[in-house]
Amino acid sequence: MDFLHPHKLEDTAADSANMDMAEKARIEGEIAELQARLDVEAAPDRSAAIQLELGRNLADLERGDQAWPLCKQAFDYFLQQENWEAAAECCNILYLSDQEGSLSALGQGVWLAVTYPINPEITVELLHHIIDDTPDDSDGAAVAAATAAFIVDVRTENHPRREDMLFFTRQMLGKVARRHSGIDDQAQFDYWIEKLELDQPDKFLVRLRNIVDVLVQEDWWFDRDELRARIPED
Repeated sequence: MDFLHPHKLEDTAADSANMDMAEKARIEGEIAELQARLDVEAAPDRSAAIQLELGRNLADLERGDQAWPLCKQAFDYFLQQENWEAAAECCNILYLSDQEGSLSALGQGVWLAVTYPINPEITVELLHHIIDDTPDDSDGAAVAAATAAFIVDVRTENHPRREDMLFFTRQMLGKVARRHSGIDDQAQFDYWIEKLELDQPDKFLVRLRNIVDVLVQEDWWFDRDELRARIPED
């Protein structure tokens, strides 16, 4: 892994805070359109997809109390249909809704996104939330960043944006190294990676599991053992 110097990472929270009136009006228009479609949609799969998009727009406008029930209902449907990617997307919006159960939603989204081979961009976004919510001196952010880099490396062999995603996750890891231990050169970075065992997936993935357990506590919305048992051996 190469140590990268600081670059500005996308800050969706800041983007939302600085949203201009024209953008807010556009999103409000989308919300009205999506709600009208939802009111007449009879097909469960299309209803769930509309709920997810509606929830995303509501969360963008910081109306998380309205986004939560829509995305939770969509999550339950996608989970039943074994649409792991859409379920993980719902968890992402539930986290961004900033409600009482948002940390639990984040943990469950991370579990789904790491366990199943879904779109790696969704996985990286969920893991980035852990970094944002973790104290600078905590190893949790390092584990999340290492997992993001690992997931992108193994899941994007034929992805058209592979190089961009690899670059971004290396930035993430470099940023975490700086804030965690003041790392400012390649030799220090390599030592830091080795010291925290961030080059050993069999170890840092176990630590990620512990982070997920802390986030979720006892609020699991599915049986992990049952889902794991249904994963094909190959």
